[in-house]
Order: sequence, then C-alpha cells, then structure tokens
Amino acid sequence: MEIHSAKFLTSSPRVELCPKPDMPEYAFIGRSNVGKSSLINMLTRNAKLAKTSASPGKTQMINHFIIDEKWYIVDLPGYGYAKVSQKQRASFQKMIGDYLLERRNLMTVFVLIDSRHKPQQIDLDFLAQLGEWQVPFNLVFTKADKSTQREAAKNVRTFIDTMKEDWEFIPRSFVTSSVKFKGRKELLEYIEELNVLFHDNPPQL
Repeated sequence: MEIHSAKFLTSSPRVELCPKPDMPEYAFIGRSNVGKSSLINMLTRNAKLAKTSASPGKTQMINHFIIDEKWYIVDLPGYGYAKVSQKQRASFQKMIGDYLLERRNLMTVFVLIDSRHKPQQIDLDFLAQLGEWQVPFNLVFTKADKSTQREAAKNVRTFIDTMKEDWEFIPRSFVTSSVKFKGRKELLEYIEELNVLFHDNPPQL
C-alpha cells in the first residue's frame, strides 16, 4: 500500500467529539518523546503532518489524520514523564481510556517502544492495561537508527522475552527508523490487511 494523501482532520478533547467511526483507524501512543510524530510523518511521507517537538507532552488531545479519505491515523497523548500537572495527567488518562474503550472502529493500537533502552516498567504496565481492557495492540520499536543494529535487536528481544513472562500471545511487532524509513513498508502492509478486515466485518454504528 502507498499513501497518496494525508491531512490533519481534527483535535478532540473527548471521545464523543471524535469523527464518526465509519472508517478503520489506528492509534499511535507511547512514552513522551518516543518518536511518535516522526513515525507518523515517516509513514505518510509528510514531514509537516504531525508536529514534532523537542519538549515531551506536545500532544494533548486526540488528533485525527485522514489518509486517502479511507482510514484514520490517530495521534494520542504520550504517557509517562511529560511536564504536566497531576490534574492534566488525570485528564489525559481519562481521555485516552475512554477513547480506547469506546472507539468501535479502532483496529489496533500501535504502542511505540524506544529500541535504545531495556524494557521500561511504564511500557509494560501500559500493555498490561490494554490486556485487561482487551484492546488489540501491536508493538512498534522506534529509533532503530540511533544505536547499532545489534543493540537494537537485543533490546527488542529482551522486551519480548520479558512480555512472555506474563503473556501467552505476543502480538506482531515492527522495528522502525523514521530517518531511514525502516519498517514503513511492513507497517503499511499490515494496516492494509486490517483495512480489508474492517470492510469485511464493519462495526455496528
């Protein structure tokens, strides 16, 4: 699959204000500063689509991008160490939780993990929460160009081995580099597969 058009559609502070759930959508989330905006821009080949920032916590609402007028990319606020107040953090958590539990057209959540680091408890805890909620997810290991291929592969393997201690089934994972466009083809092919599944069995609206 190749993307021909990608446009920002809307930012929503609450799930009920999101666009009508009549097209498949894919949410991207991860710890603050994991490279989420860069990944979205890499997938769409549009360096200005999602706003990147050196300061964590830039994304503060549910941001919808419409792709080829057929499906959505959703940029969710990061979790973790963003410099926001406790009140804001609680508000973000409720907004994200409501979105993940209520969006019937959500095909999967791409959870971004920084491939430069050993498993972080905050990432494992977030995956455990998705498991409790029975929200489908996939792993996207980012910034593979920032360390050696061997080091990145070791961290990916360690993360998955750590998951196996608690999970019977490990979802499909992708290793990416926004600089080198690594993983782009594989991610888009997977999204295309899920788009077909959506249209074969659309949610009840």
